[in-house]
This record gives sequence, structure tokens and C-alpha cells, in this order.
Amino acid sequence: MKLTPEQLKQFDEEGYLFFPNYFSPEETQILKSEIPGVFQQRREENVREKSGDVVRTAFAVHTYDPIFEALVHHPRFVEPAEQLLGDRTYIHQFKINGKAAFDGDVWQWHQDYGTWKADDDMPEARAMNLAVFVDDVNEFNGPLWFIPKSHKKGAIEAKHDLTTTSYPLWVIDNDTIAKLVKQGGIVSPKGGPGSAIFFHGTLVHGSPPNMSPWNRQIIYVTYNAVSNAIRRFKRPDYIAHRDFTPIDAWSDDAVLQAARRKSAAE
Repeated sequence: MKLTPEQLKQFDEEGYLFFPNYFSPEETQILKSEIPGVFQQRREENVREKSGDVVRTAFAVHTYDPIFEALVHHPRFVEPAEQLLGDRTYIHQFKINGKAAFDGDVWQWHQDYGTWKADDDMPEARAMNLAVFVDDVNEFNGPLWFIPKSHKKGAIEAKHDLTTTSYPLWVIDNDTIAKLVKQGGIVSPKGGPGSAIFFHGTLVHGSPPNMSPWNRQIIYVTYNAVSNAIRRFKRPDYIAHRDFTPIDAWSDDAVLQAARRKSAAE
């Protein structure tokens, strides 16, 4: 899939694009049905919430599950990523954020590039997230909050928060957030399963806790320009990958094919 000139302009101006029904109900159900088995595994890639034995984030699932491997090669992700980043891309990070009903904790205000720069020594903000909802995302279950146009500020000073949640994050102070919101406002893209969000590495975002009885699971794939590969290997490689091999786009039915192969093998 190729983005239109209008979409490219909107991404440049606002820092994100939102696509309702980007993946079909069949594709989305395949992705969703894989997640319980992933979350049940006792492996180091699964980071759990402070409040109990609930998965906050499952990292690097594409390295061991063929369904998610197919997703990172999907042309509806690979081709727009190459367009927006102006280069072949590799997978810097893959994660499924659980945001479980009642137990899903806050994600503080941050820029993803803040972490990629500070922890991974990523040279420039030439990486971005492409994400797909596998649940209905509504105003109650901890939707993403974006500050439009905040990506234009570049890398913003942040502090390393090691205590608020179970996952350390480089977060932005309240005064800065207030100024950014005064300039750009806050938006919260919501939609049904299969909806997709693409957003810039320096777009300031976060999400509130999930106090509702509904899960809010989102799959995030971080594509980085091959020419922008990280230079520090401080974090585990399942969080910040060290394989800089360019990702090829597979067929448009890649997820469906992977599900059929898995079913035949069983």
C-alpha cells in the first residue's frame, strides 16, 4: 500500500495517521486469537504490571510466532514505513501492549525517540510506530492520547522514570506538556478492531489507566531506517533489536497464509 500525497502531508503536519478498518475482521481475529497463548508464556520478553501477574507488554513476538512474523512483513506496514522514512527499514522493536481490563496501568507522557536516543543511541528520529488495534478502543479502556504537531519540536528533554510503572520510560515534565497541549491540543484516535495508527517517533503521547471491564490490546511495530541503525546495545536485544536486515514486503494475504500454514501443521 502506498500513501497518497494528502496522507503524506497530514503525517508531516500532524505527526500521525489513523485508518479505521485497515485490516479485515478475519486478519484481526487471527492476530487476536494468538495473543492469549503469548501472554500465558513465562518468558523474559513478557513484562508484567506492578499490580500483579498481568502482561503489560510482550516484546519480540514476531521472532517466535509465525503469525506476527507475517504481520511485520505485511505490505500495508512495510510500504508506508519505507515511504515515510525514505529508506529500506528493519524492525527496531515489536511489542503487544496488553492494557488489561481493570489492571492496565498508565503510560506516561513521552516520545518514543526519547528512549531510542537515550538508551539505544539511535542517530536520528527516522523510526516510527505502525500499530493495529485488536480490540475495540474506546474512551473508557485507556486509549492513546496524542499531542498533534508535537513531533515538530524534535527530541524534548526528559527524565528517566524508573518507579511509576513496571517499565522504565523517559518521560516529559508537566510544564512542558501543558505548553505543548496549549499549542496542539490533545486527540485520541478510537476505533474498532483492525484500525491502524502510524505515528512519528517524536510525537508526544501517552495513555491513561484502563479502569474499564474491556481489554485494550494494541500491536506496535517500530520500523527504523536501515541507515539509522542504533549504536548502543545496552538494552536486551528483544527490546532493541540488533538485526538490521531490511524487511521485505510479503503478499497482501501474508497473515491469512501464515494462519493456514499453522492450522495445517497442527
